[in-house]
Amino acid sequence: MNTALDEAAEAAPAARLPLVLASASPRRLDLLARLGIVPDRVDPADVDETPRKAELPRQLAARLAKAKAQAVAARSPEALVLAADTVVGLGRRILGKPEDAAEARRFLEFLSGRRHRVTTGVALISPDGTLRTRLVETTLAFQRLTDAQMDDYVASGEWEGKAGGYAIHQRAEVFVRFLSGSHSNVVGLPLFETAQMLRGIGWLRP
Repeated sequence: MNTALDEAAEAAPAARLPLVLASASPRRLDLLARLGIVPDRVDPADVDETPRKAELPRQLAARLAKAKAQAVAARSPEALVLAADTVVGLGRRILGKPEDAAEARRFLEFLSGRRHRVTTGVALISPDGTLRTRLVETTLAFQRLTDAQMDDYVASGEWEGKAGGYAIHQRAEVFVRFLSGSHSNVVGLPLFETAQMLRGIGWLRP
């Protein structure tokens, strides 16, 4: 027979390590909120995101997620550190964050009427140094875009700071005629896989 003390202990949430999000992305904060998670701290990692020679999109996403997690873990050794990096790939070509409107327009021309892949690397480092990683890929296809559609989108400014030059959670979603895989992955953080990682170490309850 449970005592009142036993029942209170069962009802109380398990003690959790502080969680640090190694990203300044407001989209990732919004996605974590869907899991009921508010990071204890947001500490963006400052790492060089330049692709290496002949590096493929999947390799870049995995490498940068790990590098970001390790950089932040070094200054938050007492915490659980979550990092992610999202890469848009068209075949072997990596479409990063456009430097200006002209490059954003070129990216839309590349993506118009074609399939591409969005890959997010997710890395989770525990205080004991254990590194857990996931690599999630989503395949999308844009409709064939008209000049007016591309001009209007570039003029909107939504492409700024976005991998591939578009944001699927905003106006660009209307361009998507096909999507296979995780939608949240395209936004910037695959929710299913992230939740599974956190549940796997007992930090997030089922």
